[in-house]
Amino acid sequence: MANIPANAQIHANSLGKWTATVCLNRLTANSAQVRLVALVIFHCALLITLPFLGHAQSKKAVDLYTQGIKLFNERKAGEAIPFFEQALRDTPAFLDAQVRLGQAYEFTRRPELALNAYRAAIALQSNQSTTAAPSATGAIAAAYQGSAQILLKLGRYNEAIPMLEAFLKNFAPESAKARQVQRALATARFGQEAVQHPVSVNPKPLSESIKIGESQYFPVLTADEQTLVFTMLKPEGDEDLMTATFAPEGGWQTPVPLSANINTADNEGTASLSADGRLLVFTACQSGVRQGFGSCDLYSTQKTGDVWSVPQNLGPTINTRDYESQPSLSADGRQLYFVSNRPGGLGQRDIWRSTRNASGDWSEPVNLGKPVNTPFNEASPFLHANGQTLFFASDGHIGLGGYDLFVSRYRPDSTKAGWSVPANLGYPINTSEDQASLFVSASGAKAYYSFEEQKDGVSQKSRIYTFDLPVTLRDQVRPVNYLKGLITDARTSKPLSATIDLIDVRTNQTVSRISSDVQTGQYVAVLPAGGEYALYVSAPGYLFKSLSFNYTDKTSTETGMGQGVSLDAGLEPIGTTSKETLNNLFFESGRYELSGKSLTELERLAEFMNVNPTARIEIAGHTDDRGDPTANLELSRKRAQTVVDYLVRMNVAPARLKAIGYGKTRPAVKGTTDEARQRNRRIEWRVM
Repeated sequence: MANIPANAQIHANSLGKWTATVCLNRLTANSAQVRLVALVIFHCALLITLPFLGHAQSKKAVDLYTQGIKLFNERKAGEAIPFFEQALRDTPAFLDAQVRLGQAYEFTRRPELALNAYRAAIALQSNQSTTAAPSATGAIAAAYQGSAQILLKLGRYNEAIPMLEAFLKNFAPESAKARQVQRALATARFGQEAVQHPVSVNPKPLSESIKIGESQYFPVLTADEQTLVFTMLKPEGDEDLMTATFAPEGGWQTPVPLSANINTADNEGTASLSADGRLLVFTACQSGVRQGFGSCDLYSTQKTGDVWSVPQNLGPTINTRDYESQPSLSADGRQLYFVSNRPGGLGQRDIWRSTRNASGDWSEPVNLGKPVNTPFNEASPFLHANGQTLFFASDGHIGLGGYDLFVSRYRPDSTKAGWSVPANLGYPINTSEDQASLFVSASGAKAYYSFEEQKDGVSQKSRIYTFDLPVTLRDQVRPVNYLKGLITDARTSKPLSATIDLIDVRTNQTVSRISSDVQTGQYVAVLPAGGEYALYVSAPGYLFKSLSFNYTDKTSTETGMGQGVSLDAGLEPIGTTSKETLNNLFFESGRYELSGKSLTELERLAEFMNVNPTARIEIAGHTDDRGDPTANLELSRKRAQTVVDYLVRMNVAPARLKAIGYGKTRPAVKGTTDEARQRNRRIEWRVM
């Protein structure tokens, strides 16, 4: 589906499977040339100086062949073709000229003619005596390999398989060459099977309004899918980051440059956004405007209000004199996945991970290791908003040819925590062409990618497409819900910069930590499925607000996962009339002992008391309207006292605490429904 689009910074550098020096000296950054090399890299080592055969050739044929070789080595393959053709007309059995003709056709993007030439070379060898000169071996190997590589590139697996099987017979089973051919054969067989059992997808262009510039690629979106950022290739070859917003009435609006602080005369691309769209990490390759540590470095920028900050290099912990590119941020921006060829990896380019601490510093990157990374190349990692599903491209795992897209799940609760064996996303998401990257929405319902149109085997403009994720792949993605809204002062409605912490109450571990915008108070927080969470909103000088979300053992439909929830939060300034409900304290019915899941809430309350050492608080217990009033009053008092006792054990002075029970006398809401009674059963705290 998605080929590698034509651009210098992203693909010739980031997804190239070969070094700058190949068969025809040093390549430029032009991606069309890179693709031509792709067609012959499998066999280019044999095409440098093919020896003449032992069969007689006329002096005229040899002279024509020699002139063709001279032009070929000057990267003038098109001009070399007539010389090879004339040499063959003079000496039809001139095997080396036949193979060189096939190679020249490849370099001029005429695969069918190249196939005919290679097949003619193989036929020549078959028709000759078995005592033919040993020097024919290199030419015939090149013909076999050239044919197979073209057939794989075109996705003609049925034809490639017998070609490779015949070629394999020429090598010892454990030889390096045999392993190379066996790998190509595995690709052909996998591709044949995948094409026979396609996954159900129906890609469609994202929007006509997005089609600007020469090409658009590497799309990323916020969790609410209302903001899109992508890389645009300009006619002059510069790459910039663009953004578009989704309007409920008008769809995707016309894209605009992301920021003058970000886009320069150099290439900027392969961006990654946090779920709220306020932290962005992108790749920039050095050519004068920015000075970095290596050929391509990672930079970050923060959005405040509508303004993006001047990008900052992520520093020598992340960036090295080697190659760093293709970042992917976790939803809360605390984890960073990226591609690098730094020392210590398993292959040429591997996926690495780093974690950002509370001070904003990134940890020493860790290689993801097996089974994700291979001895070959991995590229364009994308960590889903659930934090446990990784999509990436690879030419190391067996696929349909070139770079394929794969998915792996992190299983923290398994016997041996780690990433699962990557699964190929299947045909036609993957094809015989290179697949560059994939972005999957927080809901797990839609995927976004860049699709490069082809005409006569030549890549055209790359456009952004979307499709509904097939059910078979949706099972690999734990969907997430998200909260979005405003954090304000409850008294003045002034926007607040607050910290929003999501805690797994079963493990008391922080799942994510984000902050609301200092100017607008806006926030987006991701809530993964399959967990029981406490959400805390806090700011200096205010009571913290606690919320409870339980998504355990429920389906996406039951929980509404993948659907956005609007939740504005007004924080109460610390004062004698301020009070909040503790929503993450858990009691058994009719009992006053707290369950272990309450530890998160108690620690948060103890932390508040430590940060505000002069504050004194009242802990008030309340019940619903059912049961004996006297018993309810006593139960509410005991529950409040249990909270006070825990706080004392956490070194909060008893003189700063007061427990009181109100029973059912002060309901939060009226009514006798289950929902009303649940809201009335509560523990409140207020400053005295």
